[in-house]
Formats: sequence, C-alpha cells, structure tokens
Amino acid sequence: MSWLTDAVAIRLSRSVHQVAKLSAGVLLYRVVGADVEVLIVHPGGPFWARKDAGAWSVPKGEYVTGEDPWAAAQREFAEELGSPPPAGPRIDLVPVRQAGGKVVTAFAVRGDFDPAAAVSNTFSIELPKGSGRFVEFPEIDRVAWVSVAVARTKLLTGQRPLLDQLMAAPELAGYGDGAPGDG
Repeated sequence: MSWLTDAVAIRLSRSVHQVAKLSAGVLLYRVVGADVEVLIVHPGGPFWARKDAGAWSVPKGEYVTGEDPWAAAQREFAEELGSPPPAGPRIDLVPVRQAGGKVVTAFAVRGDFDPAAAVSNTFSIELPKGSGRFVEFPEIDRVAWVSVAVARTKLLTGQRPLLDQLMAAPELAGYGDGAPGDG
C-alpha cells in the first residue's frame, strides 16, 4: 500500500466511526414590507464577545439520535429565548453540515418575537482556566431581527444555506432578501 492509500483508509475509518453531533433549531422569519427578516442569536461568553460577522446563529441546540428534531428545536428555542416558538406555518429545511461536522436540522417558522423579551439560559466556565473560579454567562447575549441579506454575513458560514432554502420556499415567492435595490 502506498502512503496515499494508507491516508485515505485512515480518513475513511475515522469518518465511519465518528458520529456527527446533531443540532436542531427554529429559523423564525417574518415579512416586513416586501422583504423577509429572520431572527438570529449571538452566543454569549468571552470567546464570542468581540465577534460579529460569522458568529451569529439560528436558535438551536443538540439532540440525540432517535429524538424528534422538531421537538428538540422547540425545546432549544425555549431554552435560549425564554419562550416557545410561535405556532406559525412550518417549513422543513434540508439539514446542513457546519465546518466542525455538526449537522443542523432547522425548521423555518413564520411568526413574530420581541427580542427585548428574550431570557436566555446560562452556562458556567472556569476563568481563568485552572483557577477554580467559575463565571456564569448567558448562552445568548443578543437577539435581533435582520434582513436575510444581513444574516448572510452575520450567520455562521455553515448555516447560511438555510437562508437560501428559506428564500426558495414557494410561500416567499416575490419577496426580497433586503439587499440594497431588492424588493
């Protein structure tokens, strides 16, 4: 066997034995005038504090194989924002894979939500590492309605295809993404 064949065999064996983490979320959207806006969230904590472009996310969280992704998406929305998602019409989007391998299953739901009413759950981390001192942070530190055009720059790269799927939905035919000169 050549070194290249060995490398391919090793990579294949790793990919077969690694199970991707699963995440489910709700891509809440609304129509404002002639354009579509989406609700996105910014992760809390020191790692994300100074990051903006490419740092935001759909409200989502992990679930386990065999669990209903829609039920998990609703649970995670409630945990991250403090209330269940609105009961609007749902569009099942095709799952996407993020750079780290996590597979995100998202459901687009038309509805409204007041970002000022968001109440996030929290997490604790040791700061500085090894100090024995734990600091609590909100899981989500910002919530915002943005145009789909703005979301294309703010969302994590691996989640951006969800926006394309949303805008391709027949329910949104004729609406713009909020880009200058659109709509």
